[in-house]
Amino acid sequence: MRTCLKQAGAASVAEAARLLRAGEVVGIPTETVYGLAANALSDEAVPKIFAAKGRPQDNPLISHIASLDMLPMVVREVPGAAYRLAEAFWPGPLTLILPRSKTVADSVCAGLDTASVRMPSHPVALAVAPLAAPSANLSGSPSPTTAADVLADMEGKIPLILDGGACSVGVESTVISLAGAQPVLLRPGYITKEQLEDAMGCAVALSDAVLH
Repeated sequence: MRTCLKQAGAASVAEAARLLRAGEVVGIPTETVYGLAANALSDEAVPKIFAAKGRPQDNPLISHIASLDMLPMVVREVPGAAYRLAEAFWPGPLTLILPRSKTVADSVCAGLDTASVRMPSHPVALAVAPLAAPSANLSGSPSPTTAADVLADMEGKIPLILDGGACSVGVESTVISLAGAQPVLLRPGYITKEQLEDAMGCAVALSDAVLH
């Protein structure tokens, strides 16, 4: 497969959208890191992400949406705390874990009853959502913050990479679970535990993975 690297613009974004609708995987910029994107609603497309990354298929993916109207595609329950966080931090580098919907692809959720979702702030990612998009690197390699980084890992594995410049945040999103009785911070990131607690008005627990 030949991998094309193109500047992000109206024509190349439209091409990326066509490829995503056709079940292909595309490298796209977000404000955090570059993502390896596929249609989040397609169980035919999503496994291609795992193949390109060399990622275990029991490791769930984050879905990206462009508006709150898309939330029901990914999750079935949205508590008040989720709306408070969305109002405070979306579009932006925050991922919420909530009970999954029936429409999101099973392979995105890796067999779990929950789904991870965020609304990115990068216009390219918003233009082609809804999509599943982990970082666009080989598993175990550093997360890419430029299109050249993506090409180094993904050349010959995907048809298209959109170059939207260097990522403005440069670190992966903060991940918080709202699927249980208490909010739990699963992955620290650009948005801090204190900011989350201020927005929700309640305490946020730390997962064992964060503590250790």
